[in-house]
Amino acid sequence: MGGQSIGYMNCYLMRYIDRKLPVIMRLYVQFFSFLFSLNLLLPSQVVSQTNFYEDPRFPAIANSHEVIAVLPFDATVTLRPRQMKDMTSDQLERMEKAEGDGIQAAMYSWFLKRKKRGSLKIDVQSPNVTNAKLIKNGVTPETLAAYEPGELCAFLGVDAVIMGTFSTNKPMSQGAAIALGVLFGVAGSTEKAVINLNVYDAGTGDLMCSYMKNVNGGLGSTSEDLVNVLMRKASRRIAYTKNVTD
Repeated sequence: MGGQSIGYMNCYLMRYIDRKLPVIMRLYVQFFSFLFSLNLLLPSQVVSQTNFYEDPRFPAIANSHEVIAVLPFDATVTLRPRQMKDMTSDQLERMEKAEGDGIQAAMYSWFLKRKKRGSLKIDVQSPNVTNAKLIKNGVTPETLAAYEPGELCAFLGVDAVIMGTFSTNKPMSQGAAIALGVLFGVAGSTEKAVINLNVYDAGTGDLMCSYMKNVNGGLGSTSEDLVNVLMRKASRRIAYTKNVTD
């Protein structure tokens, strides 16, 4: 009799487990999905996409270059609707110009530090000189796209120019970040940014190198932070900086 009771209990237990197993499995899946989603939202999590192109002639051409210039980047800042409604188009335009100038200054600073260490052979023109020469030749942010890279190199008296685009969801230049932080509370770590860096040769006018980086998360709060993220890997692949140590 005792053995029969135990048999009934085992049979009942197995039927109970069979019925509840799908529910238990669903709970496990939901639990681990929740943990996974938390991990994706961590501020330290960095997801990046990179595209790189180099003209096969670039290493040889770069050896003959002596001076290069970094142009102000064409910047786009996409704010939230509630932030945009309190901003005029003129304010947004000035903020985006400040962002483009900030990337130019940060990239010049990055090159200059390596130059002072003696690990960079080329000279990099000061942004003050670059921007003054652009103004003297009638080149403005609005008309920049109308000029060929070779023409810009001739205006500046350099062997190559570095130029590109930059888009972000928060301002990164010090002036814009401080001003907007006071007005809208958007200062702080930037979570999304896309930067596209292009190198053009003066002699041929051709694109020698293109480096695009799309980063989500962990960018820091300044233009210098972003440029350091960009150049950390780009420097290993761009002809000017392949042998430069960080």
